[in-house]
Amino acid sequence: MEIPLDYVSQNTWNKLIHHIALTNEEPPYLFIDKDVIREKVSLIGKNILNSKVFYAVKANPDIEVLKFLNELGIGFEIASEGELRILSSLGVEPSRIITSNPVKTLKFLYEAALYGIKYYAFDSKPEVDKIVRYAPKSKVYVRLSVSNEGSEWPLSRKFGVEIEDALELLQYSKEKGLEPVGITFHVGSQCNNVYNWNSALDKAKELFDMAKDRGIELSLLNLGGGYPIRYTKQVLQIDAIERKINTVLQQKFSKDIEIFIEPGRAVVGDAGIFVATVVGKAKRDNENWLYIDIGVFNGLMESVGGIKYKYVVGSRNEPKRWTIAGPSCDSFDVIDRDVELPEPEIGNLILILSVGAYTISYASEFNGFSIPKIVMV
Repeated sequence: MEIPLDYVSQNTWNKLIHHIALTNEEPPYLFIDKDVIREKVSLIGKNILNSKVFYAVKANPDIEVLKFLNELGIGFEIASEGELRILSSLGVEPSRIITSNPVKTLKFLYEAALYGIKYYAFDSKPEVDKIVRYAPKSKVYVRLSVSNEGSEWPLSRKFGVEIEDALELLQYSKEKGLEPVGITFHVGSQCNNVYNWNSALDKAKELFDMAKDRGIELSLLNLGGGYPIRYTKQVLQIDAIERKINTVLQQKFSKDIEIFIEPGRAVVGDAGIFVATVVGKAKRDNENWLYIDIGVFNGLMESVGGIKYKYVVGSRNEPKRWTIAGPSCDSFDVIDRDVELPEPEIGNLILILSVGAYTISYASEFNGFSIPKIVMV
């Protein structure tokens, strides 16, 4: 196979080829390079003063992934009792866990408070009332609605409130005995527009000042996630995003403000490569179809939302345009269209790059096809 060095490092490629050649691992499986994760963890937050990193567990909740991240010493952001129980089994201290889901289940709130988690997001009065009931005197931060323009996976409609409502909610939480400490927002997953952070920070600053006028001194700004990774096109680099963010922070906010960052995709996305198999080919109405043993339902659900992946095959045949489909008998199970690849043979391997995030966590065993196992090297 030709080395796609624009997408993976020589080190990762060597490790992958070595694993394929020297093991009998049966595809499909998700190969994850620990070195890539370690590098990303070292980069994220490096250029933002007073920042703490909390990995968004939903991106990839595999216990081996979490065990490795725990060894690296970063924090975790969770949204459910299931995620909490995995972290609990690893002995993660409650001080290294936050929850930024603005609408939490009652069971999760109960278990989170019992575990000792202190930081909670909210964006409504009913949520404040729930936190008061299950986790009184907690530190809380309100979810502000911000622009998601330029993000491939917008997250602005389900959660978040405008400035005036956010101010009233901060006041309400204080009156109810909670400790309102800050603001959170999310510019959208896979955000490739640095100005989203600029406009969000402008909005946050306005809310900080309005809260201060109400006697509420905020000290925390949670930037959420959104750092993009490369799928099939170039994206903003982490250091470039963070330098711009830090410049705005230093201009607009107190020097001792605490910054939380919640990366998920940016931590594990680049580290993952699916090793799959070509299981069928067909030609229908002059369209070439390529069928592989992983699809929308058991690992590539984000393709439905527009994520485009890079594919690598070992064939030296002439390139053709393909529609790539998964193995299930559901016609919804179409991963991509108009993909140029040399024609592979049935039984050949096909590699899918940048799939460490939001693949296994979305996967099901629909139609009896198994969820690919994870191999960390």
